[in-house]
Amino acid sequence: MAIDVSKVTSELAPPPPPVEELGQATEKELLEAERLLREGSVKVRDLIAPAAFRVQSEHVELNGVYLRTLFILTYPRYISVGWFAPIVNMNATLDVSMFFYNVKTEVILKQLRNRVGAIEAQLVADHDKGAPRDPIRETALHDIEQLRDSLTQGTERFFQVGLYLTLYAPDKKELDKITEEVESMLGSKLVYSRRALWQSEQGFNSTLPLANDELQVYFNMNSSPAASSFPFISSELTSDSGILYGINRHNNSLILFDRFSLQNANMTVFATSGAGKSYAVKLEVLRSLMMGTDVIIIDPEMEYKHLTDAVGGAYINISLNSESKINPFDLPRPVGEVNTGDIIRSAVITLKGLMRLMLGTLTHQEDSLVDRALLETYAKKDITPNSDLTKVESPVMADFQEVLAGMQGGEDLVLRLKKYTDGTFAGLFNRPTNVDVKNQLVVFSVRDLEDELRPIAIYTIVNYIWNVVRSEMKKRVLVIDEAWWLMQNEDSAKFIFALVKRCRKYYLGVTTITQDVNDFLTSPYGQAIVNNSALQLLLKQSPAGIDKVVKTFLLTEGEKYLLLECGVGEGIFFAGSKHAAIKIVASYTEDQLITSDPRQLLEIEQAKKEFEASLKEPDIG
Repeated sequence: MAIDVSKVTSELAPPPPPVEELGQATEKELLEAERLLREGSVKVRDLIAPAAFRVQSEHVELNGVYLRTLFILTYPRYISVGWFAPIVNMNATLDVSMFFYNVKTEVILKQLRNRVGAIEAQLVADHDKGAPRDPIRETALHDIEQLRDSLTQGTERFFQVGLYLTLYAPDKKELDKITEEVESMLGSKLVYSRRALWQSEQGFNSTLPLANDELQVYFNMNSSPAASSFPFISSELTSDSGILYGINRHNNSLILFDRFSLQNANMTVFATSGAGKSYAVKLEVLRSLMMGTDVIIIDPEMEYKHLTDAVGGAYINISLNSESKINPFDLPRPVGEVNTGDIIRSAVITLKGLMRLMLGTLTHQEDSLVDRALLETYAKKDITPNSDLTKVESPVMADFQEVLAGMQGGEDLVLRLKKYTDGTFAGLFNRPTNVDVKNQLVVFSVRDLEDELRPIAIYTIVNYIWNVVRSEMKKRVLVIDEAWWLMQNEDSAKFIFALVKRCRKYYLGVTTITQDVNDFLTSPYGQAIVNNSALQLLLKQSPAGIDKVVKTFLLTEGEKYLLLECGVGEGIFFAGSKHAAIKIVASYTEDQLITSDPRQLLEIEQAKKEFEASLKEPDIG
């Protein structure tokens, strides 16, 4: 008997599934595989999502940071352009969101017409009753009529405006403080705000860059006041008088300013080497000379020689072998009702600071000995509180050494002082002053001095300049380049700080320039000098010192990166409470006079020699 094998096989094996069921099973497996793949993939949403988010009744906690949203409830009848700038420029982290909903003009005109009719009817009724005039209704009628005219003519449009602020703070106490500060600033403009109570999450979402208005708190406003709320405005530093400092990089306007128009005329300049700080200061000096201001400069690297020769200034080289000498014992000529005894006492205090620089640390006994010796040195030259300072001859360092040698306990001081009278440094401070500062531009060069002598020489020069300033009242600017030399010693730093504080009374503005920001600002007197300077110019900074600059000048993150990445001659210019990004610009002629680029200076010198050589050649024709 034959057996059908195919039949037996078909009976033992299960039948194959239909084609439709096979397709569905495969699709389910693919969907499951895709789901598993997505779970293991990182999306942008995962990267920006907070690790923790807690919603409270009046604030939101986001990754340990506290947030609170304010919404503007009402505005005054009149509001000035830029009223929102103090909020935008305040030193706090905040998000601003503005929503504008256009309202059809015909709808508003219809409502305004009805409103006008109601107000006029009320005014007529009050007049018929003999009631006194109502200035509030009359003002409202005038405003509505003016708005109807503007809407009809198409010069204005009507909007519903929502303005929300979300404030950030590290803790609840700081958040309350910032909130009260913002509410106070808004209230001073008669703009009233409210906190988004029980809607803190909706307030936070409304200020995210998603254009979702979840608060929906509006105020009816036409185009002009709505435009005045625009938060992105640039600072203007243009005045009617002064000199051109540069171009405002925000809006290409001119930064024209008179430093003597502020509470003081002092200025600090911070920049790395090669960022253009000397170029900027020389440009200011050149333009100040054209405005009739006298300028005195302390030049440590002979950078101002070319400018001085070009304008006919006096360039005084102070060195051991130079013929120009400054006597640290000189006294200022009294101006007005000044007590001679006070002048002598002030000179002794200043000289004691100089002695600490020259002799090193003094013990209490040595300090007392130096104090008495200085007074006796002046007395030896008949300089007493009853003397006429216009007729006296100032002592020199050798006179002080002689007096000190005659005092018990002064032997060690005399030994340390001899190198300045008989030793290597004898030619610097042991002769009467023979320099002439009767010039509109006077530059003192200390390039040829050893590093050990530079702080002492600069201290003496600044003291001499201070005596000149106090002897004659004139509009002056004193430029101290590489001021960090003086910040290294407490006595010289204290002297510069006292000069910066007092110079306003003598019509003097002090400009301190430094490239070593850390050395300058680490000193408590350096920080005080910055606080007493109404003008500050920050050019390109090094990464090593930027954090100190940010902390000192309260810079934002954007301003920090601007100072790290800006080019030569670019930075931030501070004038009082205002500041703006600046680019220093000069004309071709000015650039030729003030450049510090060695390559450019060589080209100028070569062109000068070729011109002089052409003048000496005989005329063949």
